Amino acid sequence: MKHNPTQENVRNYQNDSFVLVEKGQKGRAVSQSNHDSYSLVDEEISLPAAVIKQSALTNNISWMQTFANHHQVKLCPHGKTTMTPSFFHQQLQGGAWGVTVATPAQAEVAAMSGAKHIIMANQLVGKTNMAIIEQLMNDFDVDLYCCVDSLANLDQLDSFFSKRNQTLNVLIEFGVEGGRCGCRTPEEVMELADAIQGMPSISLAGIEVYEGVIHGDNAEQDIRAFLNQTLNLVQSLSLDGLVHEKPIITGAGSAWYDVVAECLANLTHCVAIIRPGCYAIHDTGIYLDAQSKVMQRAQNNQGYACELGGDLESALEVWAYVISRPEPTKLVVGLGKRDVAFDAGLPIAERGYRNGEAISVNGLTSTAVMDQHTFVEVDESSDIQVGDVIAFSTSHPCLTFDKWRYIAVSDDQHRVTHWVETCF
Repeated sequence: MKHNPTQENVRNYQNDSFVLVEKGQKGRAVSQSNHDSYSLVDEEISLPAAVIKQSALTNNISWMQTFANHHQVKLCPHGKTTMTPSFFHQQLQGGAWGVTVATPAQAEVAAMSGAKHIIMANQLVGKTNMAIIEQLMNDFDVDLYCCVDSLANLDQLDSFFSKRNQTLNVLIEFGVEGGRCGCRTPEEVMELADAIQGMPSISLAGIEVYEGVIHGDNAEQDIRAFLNQTLNLVQSLSLDGLVHEKPIITGAGSAWYDVVAECLANLTHCVAIIRPGCYAIHDTGIYLDAQSKVMQRAQNNQGYACELGGDLESALEVWAYVISRPEPTKLVVGLGKRDVAFDAGLPIAERGYRNGEAISVNGLTSTAVMDQHTFVEVDESSDIQVGDVIAFSTSHPCLTFDKWRYIAVSDDQHRVTHWVETCF
C-alpha cells in the first residue's frame, strides 16, 4: 500500500543558496528566501515541475458538486485522473459520495483517503486482486462495488468469497455493441441477475454503464436511449426481486455527465450516481472541448450548467525552461514525454517569464515531443531566449499526473505553497 510522505522520505539538504527537497524520483531545488512558499516566476523551484493552481481546483470541485446536487444524483468522481489522496480528500470534504477506481490498487488508495463508498468500475478478475479487495473489506469500513458481465467471472468471485464467508457487492455492467466491457443485451443482464440468486457470497446492487463509448452524429440521442433502456432494466430487476431494495444506477464519464445527470435526475426508486473524473483538473484540450459542448447543450436546452454560473477551469500547468534555440524559428524546451501528456494534443504555451518579469509567448506552437524535450516553433522576430521560463497548459490531465510522484500546489501568484503525493 502507498502512504502519504513522511519525514523519512522527504528530506532537506541545505547549502548557502538553496534547499533541495527530495521528492521521490523528482527532486526539487528551492530557494531559501521564503520557507512558507516558493515562487515559480522568480525561479525558486527546479523545473520542469507539474503545478496545480489551488483556486482552480477548489472552483472545479465546488462547481461539479453543485451540479450533482441540483440533479439529486450522487457524485463519485473517478480517481484515476489524479490518484492523489489530498485531492480525493478535498472532493470528499466537498460532498462527494465516494470515489470511483479501476483497479484494486486504486481502491486501496481511495480507502486510505477516507472514501466510505468505492465503485470499482471494472471487472474484478484474478485471485490476488480478489485478495486485495477482501483485505480492504476487512480493514476498512467501506461499501465496495465491482462490475460483472459474465457468468465465468461470477463463478470465480463466488468461489473465492464464499470460502471467506464474505459478501461482495456487484453491479452488472450493461454495454453497447462495439463498446468496452458489459452485457450486450437486456436478456444477458437478466440471466446474470438470475444466476446471482444462487450465489450466497454475491449481492446484486444495481447496474453500471459507461456511455462514453457511444459516438457518432446522433450520440446524444443514442446515449439518452441507452440510459432509458438501463432505467427500464433496473426497474425490471426490482420488480422481479433480483436486486437491492434501492438499487444503484451509475454512469457518466467526463464528456456526457450532463446528459446522464438529466436522465437520472430526481429518482426516488434507486440511487443515481455519476462518475466524472477529469472535471477536478480540467484542461485546455479535449476536456475543454467536451465542457464547451456541455455548455452549448445547456444553452440549447435551458440546462442547469448555464444557470449555475461560472465554469470549470484548467488547474494544471507544467513549467519548464527554454534550453536551446538552435535555429531562428525553433526552440527546445526542457519538457518531454516523461513530464507531460502528449496523446491528445501537445503542450500549449500560456505565459513566459524572464528574471521575474512577464514576457510574451504569442505565436509559440509545440510541434513535437521527445523523452525530455519539446520542440516549439517560434517566429524569427521573437525575443524568446535560452533560460526563459514557460508555463504550459495540457490536454488530457490523466497522462500528465501519472508521470509525477509529487505535484506542486500554487496560489494565484504562482507561489508553491506545498506538494502533494500521487499514488500511481
